[in-house]
Amino acid sequence: MRPLPRRLGLRTIACGLLLLSFSSVAVGQGTEPEPAMPLADTTKLDDELQPPRQVEVEPHADDQQIAARLQRILEATDWFHEPRVRVDEGVVFLSGSTTSEEHRQWARNLALRTRDVVAVVNRIEVVERPLWDLSPAFAELRDLWRRAIQISLLVVFALLVLVIFWFAARFAAALARRVFHERVSNRLLREVAAKTLALLVFILGLYLVLRISGLTRLALTVVGGTGVVGIIVGIAFRDIAENFLASILISMQNPFQTGDLIEVAGYEGFVQRVTTRGTVLIALDGTYIQIPNSTIYKSTIRNTTANPKNRQEFTIGISYDDPIAYAQEVALRVLREHPTVLDDPEPLVLVEGLGTSTVNLRVLFWINSNAYSMLRVRSSVMRLVKRAFQDAAITLPDEAREVIFPKGVPLAPPGDGHPHPAPPPKKTADLSEDEQQVSTAAEGDLRNEADEIEAQARQSRMPEQGEDLLAPKE
Repeated sequence: MRPLPRRLGLRTIACGLLLLSFSSVAVGQGTEPEPAMPLADTTKLDDELQPPRQVEVEPHADDQQIAARLQRILEATDWFHEPRVRVDEGVVFLSGSTTSEEHRQWARNLALRTRDVVAVVNRIEVVERPLWDLSPAFAELRDLWRRAIQISLLVVFALLVLVIFWFAARFAAALARRVFHERVSNRLLREVAAKTLALLVFILGLYLVLRISGLTRLALTVVGGTGVVGIIVGIAFRDIAENFLASILISMQNPFQTGDLIEVAGYEGFVQRVTTRGTVLIALDGTYIQIPNSTIYKSTIRNTTANPKNRQEFTIGISYDDPIAYAQEVALRVLREHPTVLDDPEPLVLVEGLGTSTVNLRVLFWINSNAYSMLRVRSSVMRLVKRAFQDAAITLPDEAREVIFPKGVPLAPPGDGHPHPAPPPKKTADLSEDEQQVSTAAEGDLRNEADEIEAQARQSRMPEQGEDLLAPKE
């Protein structure tokens, strides 16, 4: 606190001695003195209502300078109606009106923290706002209107920037495809590189848009690890990312090609196309099968077309009375004369086992599955072997079992004196010339069904959309 000015003189000193004597008398009479007024209000105010720790004026400022400084501050806040500040001997007198008790306390604390102020007399009145006073609502509406206009301008500008970067991303993708066309042979890798570059350019544009809009933290989140990349490979899109990575590996390793007959995850069919999501097969019955790429990559793949040589087999039983070597020679002759059976690997006729009433022969032969149908050729070979056995008088018994009758077999039912009529003679099979042909009308052409299935595929609707990753190279 600044020293008392000289103009106080003896009068000020006398007043001080008089007050000191009164205080001494009060203490002597047992009356406790009134505590001094604290310089800071204990009421918790908002940050905006907290006055500065100290309002600086010129060193050893006089009362007029203090009053002028506080007057300008109160008028600048626009919280007070007709504020008046008067300072006399370092004592500040505040007057006027306000609509908030917090504003009244703020003015008092402000004056107390002003340099060279001895005390504050706060005469500011708190006036309640009239019920019909809508000025705060109008002020809020004006503020909202101003913000809406500013946001609209920012949105328009942000959309313009986003459109520019969208076209820039498309241009970058086209440029990447042209650059990698001669350098990268894998078509899928070229597309992945082009789309990755386009995505980076678009993310850059999105980052600039968010920065322009004032969303700096969100912009950093988009660019950072918790942004777009984290969302793509997150839990919600785990299957999509897994299928996409599996499509890249399938395209690089080429476990099958378009038109191959494969069996995977219990499904069999001809490969039609492979997209970034799944692989499309068309089964032998003409139905389409869509299998996710992740399932195909993790499952066992049986590719029938990769090796054109495919082995077929079947079992046929002959009687115990027939010579086995002769029956093997008859069946082997049929296999060697068949136009679709390959000589290398050579066909075989092996004894598989001894049944209850038959000797089982296992017939094995190889065909070119890319040229001929496995089902049709197998049917043709079984038919011709059966006809050759009948021509060679080789018996083909059924799976009968031996039944023992300890007391013999009665020829007539008990109590019936008439003999039982004999059964009619068994008719021999009518062997026509069609059975001697390699293929019959019922078996049709022995060629592979791939051409027929492909023709059906061209006439049907492909259920899986997207670019075929197994398409021939450009």
